[in-house]
Amino acid sequence: MKYIIIIFVFFGLCFSSSAEKNNYFDEAKMLFEEEKFEESKFLFQRNIVYNPKDAESYLYLSKIFILEENKSEQEKNLNTTLLLDPKHEEAMYLLIDIELKRSNFSKAEELKKNFTMICSVMCEKLTSINTRLKEFEKKDAS
Repeated sequence: MKYIIIIFVFFGLCFSSSAEKNNYFDEAKMLFEEEKFEESKFLFQRNIVYNPKDAESYLYLSKIFILEENKSEQEKNLNTTLLLDPKHEEAMYLLIDIELKRSNFSKAEELKKNFTMICSVMCEKLTSINTRLKEFEKKDAS
């Protein structure tokens, strides 16, 4: 009988711990949407400690770093997002944007090809990417 109680307590603790970990992301996302970026950043980072393969937490951290104008952390988190989820359209688009701002056209073109292969929701962004690439090509030609 004692073993059964111990097993129930053990599974109960595991389940409550797992539920708490999921709440970090949900709460962080809610704070992000309320524009409480410092608090959300802390919770996204905490979520990553418990769930290091959560690509969405890295994506939201990169969005926070965009607002903070911390380009190195922004890019690092986008690359981690794509490492964990190579077909993450939004992360790919944001990385293309970084490369276009740097005038790194060859890298932007390479990422655009990958984006073309994976896009399903954000395909309309291809038009703006192509337009920006053509504008840069015109400037280089003149």
